[in-house]
Amino acid sequence: MSESKLRTQSMDFAVQIINLVKSLKEKRESIISNQIGRSGTSIGANIREAQYAHGKADFIAKLQIALKEANETGYWLELLYRTKYIDEQTFKALSSKCTSLRVMLIASCKTAKENSK
Repeated sequence: MSESKLRTQSMDFAVQIINLVKSLKEKRESIISNQIGRSGTSIGANIREAQYAHGKADFIAKLQIALKEANETGYWLELLYRTKYIDEQTFKALSSKCTSLRVMLIASCKTAKENSK
C-alpha cells in the first residue's frame, strides 16, 4: 500500500469524523463525540508524523500508534451505533473506511518491520 494512499485516506476519514462530531454536537452528545474526534483525527496525524520519524523504530512506532487510534475509533463508532446516535448506513460506511485504514496500517507496519531487519 502506498504511503500517499494511506495519507489521503486518513485525511478523508478525519474530515468525515469531524463532520460526524459536528452532527453529534447538534444532538447534544459530547462525551463520545469528543473521544471519537480525538482518535479519528489522530490516525492521520500520526501517519503524517511518521513521515519525519527519527529512524525506522520511530517510524514503526508512529504507525502503530495510528493503528491503535484506528482501533479505538472503531470502538467509538460501534458504541455510537448501538446507542442509536448514528444509523446503520453511517456506521457501516465509516466502519468500513476505518477497517480499511487498519488493514493498510497493519501492512505498512509489517513491511517496515521486515525492511528494518
